Order: sequence, then C-alpha cells, then structure tokens
Amino acid sequence: MRKIHWIILLSTLGFLILIGSLYLYNLYNVPVLSKEDIQKLSEEAKEQRENITKQTVFEPFEFKKPSKNKNVYFGDLHVHSSLSFDSYIFGNRYGLEETYNFAKGEPMQNMFGETMQISRPLDFAAVTDHAETFGLQESCADPEITDESRLTCERLESPSYRFFIGLRDTSVARPPVSIMSEAIGDKEKEKRFVRSTWDKIIKAADLHYEPGKFTTFVAYEYSPTLPDGGYNHRNVIFKNNTVPEKAYSLFDAHTAIDLWKKLIENCNHPCEFMTIPHNGNRSWGYAFANHTIDNDKYTIDDWKLRNDNEPLVEIFQDKGSSECSTFFGSTDEECDIEQFYPKCKKENDTLCIQETSMARDGLKIGLTLEDEIGFNPLDFGMIGSSDSHNSNPGDTEEWDYRGRTSFVGPSKVRVKDGLLLTQLVNNPGGLAAIWAEENNRDTLFEAMQKKEVYATSGTRIKLRFFLNFNGTEELLNSLDPIAESYKNGHPMGSTVMNGSMQQPKFYITAERDSLSAPLDKIQIIKGWTENGKINEVVYDVICSDDREINNRKNKCKETKASVNFENCSFDENYGSDRLEVIWTDTEYTPDQNTFYYARAIENPTCRWSTYDSIRIDEKPAKNYPKITREMAWSSPIWIKNK
Repeated sequence: MRKIHWIILLSTLGFLILIGSLYLYNLYNVPVLSKEDIQKLSEEAKEQRENITKQTVFEPFEFKKPSKNKNVYFGDLHVHSSLSFDSYIFGNRYGLEETYNFAKGEPMQNMFGETMQISRPLDFAAVTDHAETFGLQESCADPEITDESRLTCERLESPSYRFFIGLRDTSVARPPVSIMSEAIGDKEKEKRFVRSTWDKIIKAADLHYEPGKFTTFVAYEYSPTLPDGGYNHRNVIFKNNTVPEKAYSLFDAHTAIDLWKKLIENCNHPCEFMTIPHNGNRSWGYAFANHTIDNDKYTIDDWKLRNDNEPLVEIFQDKGSSECSTFFGSTDEECDIEQFYPKCKKENDTLCIQETSMARDGLKIGLTLEDEIGFNPLDFGMIGSSDSHNSNPGDTEEWDYRGRTSFVGPSKVRVKDGLLLTQLVNNPGGLAAIWAEENNRDTLFEAMQKKEVYATSGTRIKLRFFLNFNGTEELLNSLDPIAESYKNGHPMGSTVMNGSMQQPKFYITAERDSLSAPLDKIQIIKGWTENGKINEVVYDVICSDDREINNRKNKCKETKASVNFENCSFDENYGSDRLEVIWTDTEYTPDQNTFYYARAIENPTCRWSTYDSIRIDEKPAKNYPKITREMAWSSPIWIKNK
C-alpha cells in the first residue's frame, strides 16, 4: 500500500475516533431526560388507552375490630420517598407527607402525568430511605454552600449518564466513600444535616401514626453496594419512636455485623429494632453466605447477632423473587416467577444466582448450621414489600404499575425490549402481611418478632398455616377452627420440639383477594436434614375444581383458567374463593430436622407489561411472560428432633 493510502486511512480512522469520542462525550454528559424529553413523553402518556383494560374498584378503609383470633394486616415495609438519593435523581419529588398519604389511599401522578393509586388503603407502612445520603438535600439548601457542593446539587436536578457512572464506581469502593462528606467538607455541619433528615423521618412517622387504623414505623435502609448493581441491603425497623440519635449507615458500619453492634449499643430501652435483608436474588450469593461482604468468615458470635436481630427476610419485591431457583435442587416451576438471572458458573461470579442467594436455600443452610453450631441462625420468617422509589407504598397491582422510578415511563418506555437496562425484568413488588390482634406498633412489631407474618407478590390473599400433632381432623367441622388451632397448635413462624413417632399435621386455609383472580391451589414446601443429607420436596396439598393430586408426582393437573389478552380480564369459571385442607406428612420420621411453609397460588392474570402493551396497542415483548401467577408464602414452621 502506498504511503498516501496509509495517510488517508489513518486520517479517516482518527476522524472517526474523534467523532465517536465527541458522540460518547455528548451522550454521557447530557441529562438522561431533558425538559423536552419529559414534555414529549408526557404527551405520549396522554394517548395511552387507560380504560381499555379491566378496571379495578377502589375500596375505602375498613376498620378491623381487635380479635383474639387475630386479623391480617397488609402493608409495605420497604419504600422510598424523595429523601432517598437514588429516588430523587431518578425524578421523584414526593416527600414523606405524600408517601404516607398515598399509603392511606390518596392518588398521585408521576412526572409524565400517569395516575397512581392503590385500590385499598394499607394498614401499615415504613418509609425506608437510604441513610447513606441523609442530609444531602439540607446541604443543597445551605446558603453557605461551596462551589463543589453546588455543582453536585445541580447534577442532582438534571443527572447525566456520566454522573450515574461516577456514582456507581464510588458506591462499590471498600472502604466506602461518602460523596456527601466530600462535597460538604465540614464534619460538624454534615452531622447537623444528617440529624435534620433523621428528625424529619421520626416526626413524619409519628404524625401519620393512627393506632387502630394506620400504623407507621420509624425506619431507614442500610445500603452497602456490591459490584455490577448487586445488593446486600437491610431495612432497619424500630418498634416505637425511641430510637438512636442517628441512623447508622454504611459509613458508620461497614458490615451487617458492625450495624447490629451499633444498634445494640445505641438502641436503649424502650427502643427495639430488627433488620430485614432483601434482594437475595441480586446479592451475588452474599445473602446466606458464611462470610461478610469483605469475605471475613462468620464466627459463632456473628451468627448469634444475626439470629437475635434479623427475624425476617424480604423474599419478593420489585426487583424480583428471592424465594427459590431451579438451579440448586428445586424443581417446582413456581421458582421461575419473576426471576430472570442465570445460574452462576463460578463462586465469585456476579449478575447471576449463587447457591447461597435464595431464601429456600437459606432455610436449608440454617438446618445444616444447627447441626454444626448448635442453633439455627437462619430460621427466618418471610415478607414481601415493594422497594418502590416512587413514593407509592403498596402500589403492587399489575394494572397500576408505572415503573419502579419516576424516570421509567410512560408505557412505551417501560415495555421496550433490547435495552441494556430494560425495565421488563422488574415488577410492581410485594406486600407484607401480619397476623395480629390489633393494628398498632407494639402488636405488629411483636408479631414480626414471632414471625407470624407472610409474603405476597402484591395480592391480598389471606393465608393461615398451623401445625398440630393431634385432633386436627375435627377442625374441618369446627365452629371456630382458628381458635382451636391457636389453643392446640402452632402458627406460622413457630419452632416445635418433637422426638416422637407422631406425624405432623397441618391446617391450611387461603382466602381469595376479592379484587384478584380465584385461587388455583395450595402447596407445602418441606426441607429437611437426614443422615447428614439435605433434602427438599414440594407437595400440592389441595387444588381447586376437585382436581386430584397425583401421589407419585405430588402434583395436580394444570388449571384450565385462561386470560383475555384483549382487555386483561381473567377467567372466573375455574378456581376457588377459599381453599381449606388438613395435610399429614406421612413421610416424616423423628430423626429429621425439618421446616415447612405454605404457598397459595392464584389463577393466571396479566403481567404488568401486558397491561402496558394493551395501553399502547402493541404486542407484548416476546422474551418476557405475558402472564403472572400471584401468590402468597407463609413463614415456615420448624420441627426439631432434639
């Protein structure tokens, strides 16, 4: 090739590199959404066919009288207001007041004008804003703000991709780096700002607390970040308004062990707390691993700290299900609901499911730990919540989903496939259900400590689960089977000693959510250790429409219920309003250490992405499900053989 040709080729290549660099610079430095973008998307939202799908009836608050048989209360223990840094930069401007009012049934609009409203008020809520950036909004309002702080505040109002990338890189540093501390540059001022945010959270929770009607908890989220968007976060929930002087963040406590120690030291009577971890599916295996995120192995004292302070795990929320996966011994197809991550190939892989990621695996690990260290630090109850960053607690119905952050809209954006960060892997989130005699902070918190709670995928199924060894058969004809079950049996969350040959009998009932589809079936999931080996099995224990259970497969035939994809109406010809069953584990032997939990499943309904597709008259994305199976998971019951 002649010299001149090389010169032309290299010049052209250099020009292309320059153009590409300028393009990328522009792409990563312009705002993610400009005012023009928001205006255009708002116009698109107005064109959506909101009334073409099945319409839900809105129901007012219904007072529940205190009951010895206990009422079920539905709520959300994981939601973010604009005080959370990531909520604010993604466009949410609704504060604590609007967040609590939404939980009580008031509507709101997202930044594109789409209306959000829950069909029924919640019974309780906790706003769990990230403690790591408490004080940031106060610092931005400081008249003595530094130039560096002002620049950070301006980026908050109109963030660019470059800003997001910088935050991501900073957030995974170990030891952690506080962007707020660097920007403020004044430790005393930073303490005042952080305390100011914490005071607002405490006061707002007290202001909206209405015993008997609506319970609020003072709370926050502790948020250590893992590489590649992983999570090992925990929500800290306080029983009352006697709380530590500050919310201990990642910068005060580098690991969960440090967090528990800080809280124990500073949460003095009558202060009580619990921590609730979430997103095991995106923990890259840290959720139930035997070491911290710094790879320091847990000691027996560390396991005791977890056992004493972490009675619950959030197994379902808007970033997916963390109940189980089919990669590590589970065979039930329900494990695939709202689960899109592959199996990890190596121990330190990310963006995948490890063997210590999911709740069912955690429960099994707990059984093996009991054999090793003499107690089970992973005998946790299970709840769901939303993790919404839109200030909309409890907005978990598929038809009302408007994205997990304010930037995610309208429908056309949410259902777009092929994006690097597609929203199709998310969902509206779940709810926490608590069985308690009445609705106030003390009784709800104590019920959570006892683990008499359950998780739902957003539906309001009423699920009961009791263990007994004698007299269970008469319950089906009893005038008050619940009272008898409390008197003679053990509710969900219980640990029971049994060294006899008696086979455990379970009484389970599920009542349909009146605003959702009929019930399909109830299952029991059993995990146990025997002769040093860990096992699990899933049983269909009752199926609607008198479908028989194949005893060899422990399953009944699939429901014939269908969904109308023209308007998302569901089939009322199949399924049950209520299911009730007594089930005996005939394969139980007294040398087993076991756990059991119940799972109630609805007939198929439209997934949120199908609702959105209908609104814009497009076909649903091919690589994602058109339907979902709403369900509820009880907390386990454990039977010890020693």
